[in-house]
Amino acid sequence: MMTIEQVMHYLPQRYPFLLVDRVTEVEAGKHIVGFKNITINEHFFQGHFPGKPIMPGVLMIEAMAQIAGVLGFYTHNKSPESGHLYVFAGADNVRFKRQVIPGDRLVLEATMTGSRRHIYKFSCRALVDGELAASADLLIAEQVI
Repeated sequence: MMTIEQVMHYLPQRYPFLLVDRVTEVEAGKHIVGFKNITINEHFFQGHFPGKPIMPGVLMIEAMAQIAGVLGFYTHNKSPESGHLYVFAGADNVRFKRQVIPGDRLVLEATMTGSRRHIYKFSCRALVDGELAASADLLIAEQVI
């Protein structure tokens, strides 16, 4: 389990773009599970959409990329403080299956499926109440800053 402070150790993103609230399980080099609590106070609900707030799909992809980045940092014992970044490098097989609205808890899962020269592939899912909201195969690239 990782608290928000520990998540912030591994991710350089900050409010309003930090999309992981907590990690509930992690196995280095293999799998991670965390979540983002979706509240009406999210900045994006002001415009997406007034009167019918729906989390943008691109932010669900970003949340999955962030949880994958935590797994990458944790696996390799690196952090932004040590001069490393994991950046979003690509997405394949992206699918959206349900809307995410205020009051939902978006559970984020990432499984490391491969790596090649500092580029890592993850199979990711985002769920609400056990129901698939989004899925994607994501590429995350390690960069030295």
